[in-house]
Amino acid sequence: MGPGGAVIELRGVSKRYGATLALDRLDLEVQPGEVFGLLGANGAGKTSAVKIILGLAAATGGAGTLLGRALGDPEARRRVGYLPELFRYPGWLTACEVLGLHARLAGVSEDQRPGEIASSLATAGLEQRADGRVASFSKGMQQRLGLAVALIGSPALVILDEPSTALDPLGRHELRGTIRGLRERGTTVLLNSHQLSELEQVCDRVAIIDRGRVLASGALAEMLRPGGIRLRLVGLTAQGRALLEAAGPVEADGAWLLVAGVGEDAVPGLVAALAADGTRVYGVELLQPSLEERFRELLGTPH
Repeated sequence: MGPGGAVIELRGVSKRYGATLALDRLDLEVQPGEVFGLLGANGAGKTSAVKIILGLAAATGGAGTLLGRALGDPEARRRVGYLPELFRYPGWLTACEVLGLHARLAGVSEDQRPGEIASSLATAGLEQRADGRVASFSKGMQQRLGLAVALIGSPALVILDEPSTALDPLGRHELRGTIRGLRERGTTVLLNSHQLSELEQVCDRVAIIDRGRVLASGALAEMLRPGGIRLRLVGLTAQGRALLEAAGPVEADGAWLLVAGVGEDAVPGLVAALAADGTRVYGVELLQPSLEERFRELLGTPH
């Protein structure tokens, strides 16, 4: 691990491709056992960051560590499972043969390979197609096979680059279960995706990247700060109105009032104060902005 125990640590990492600056002094830290999401539009620098973490590309500037070793160290890479966004396996190979090849490359001993292959197939939901040839697989099944390959050797870190590509709704649901299962057994997961709803459902922390820099990073509870509350009130007094306006900006929404910026912890006290003032409270809804709304806010994109 890095000096602070981080699985991945990037400090001021830059990457330039000719005149194009893909990463601009990027700082990133991923802690053991967490599911960390990289979020950004196409061209934001997510894939460049993943390539540098894996040693597939060299940084132009800055430094970092992977599993306690310098970026590019082969010993660190041995403990990483990787599902790239685009991959191809020879169509004439069976799923078992693909996994057997990668088990050998990962250094899994011969006597442990059958169990390792069976476990990876089961986790990816392919145990019924173990002897099926890749050429007969749908895109979704090939995606599952790629996931199974990434899990060979019980890696300490699994990097998934757009893993829900080509998966149907059931496949995406199963993928979320797989990611949660990895977290439960202590595996760190770095998830690179533009599917904001997927990140919301499985990530402990996320980093929003734009133009090669991190705009915001943290736990989802921190990133998705309260958007406010909706109240359905009858008999609102001037004093009650003043209580609402002191809590945050007030806006009418049909029969409801929206009060922006009110956190969940403040709701009981506000409702009690309104009731004590004689206002009848018929409905309360906590508004929580989605990750997509937060993303657009940071990028300055209209809703």
